[in-house]
Amino acid sequence: MGNARILIVDNEPQIRRVMRTTLIAEGFEVADARCGDEALDRMRESRYDLVLLDINMPGISGIDTCRAIRGRSEVPIIMLTVRDAARDKVEALEAGADDYVTKPFSTPELIARIHAALRRKGSSSGSLQSVLELDGVEIDLDARQVRAPRGKSSRLTLKEFELLSYLVSHANKTLSHGDLLRAVWGPDYDEEYEYLRVFVNRLRKKIERTPANPQYLLTEPWVGYRLRLPK
Repeated sequence: MGNARILIVDNEPQIRRVMRTTLIAEGFEVADARCGDEALDRMRESRYDLVLLDINMPGISGIDTCRAIRGRSEVPIIMLTVRDAARDKVEALEAGADDYVTKPFSTPELIARIHAALRRKGSSSGSLQSVLELDGVEIDLDARQVRAPRGKSSRLTLKEFELLSYLVSHANKTLSHGDLLRAVWGPDYDEEYEYLRVFVNRLRKKIERTPANPQYLLTEPWVGYRLRLPK
């Protein structure tokens, strides 16, 4: 993990310098970009294990940059921003971010978030049933691929995969919001309900025939969620 390659995207030179120095001292390999367009160029030229992406940038915004990166890569993305309203978190997560850190943040907090994202990057389905079929939608956990009728297919992002894998491993059981957040994001996330709501909606769009009327990934009001699998 110490040799992981991280791309910092921020239009403030001083912030890039400080983060670069901090991350190099932690043993990471670091590159940086001044704007969204430059970040996308970096992504085309090289492979990164994680992206730290500022949400407020001139030109192409952090949100649009996040969408563009997510459209071509499953790399973990942590958004960095001074905006901490719930709607801003939801917008970032819906754009494809895996995590959201509000400025000013402490160095230990940022490093902990990075390590958590990188630990989960290597997740696998392990002993889980590797292929599920739900109403004609085939979910291949080993390949992190969802194949819907009429040839439509999509990839699960790493965080979507981890959430779905945890639900599959506890199929037909009601899991509380806190249990899911701690299992998938970590012990410091048990009140980040927006994370769970956004990622459940993202999964439903991929695995349900009718996402607005889910038949498998069910909400248990005031408690959490349950993945109903055919027995």
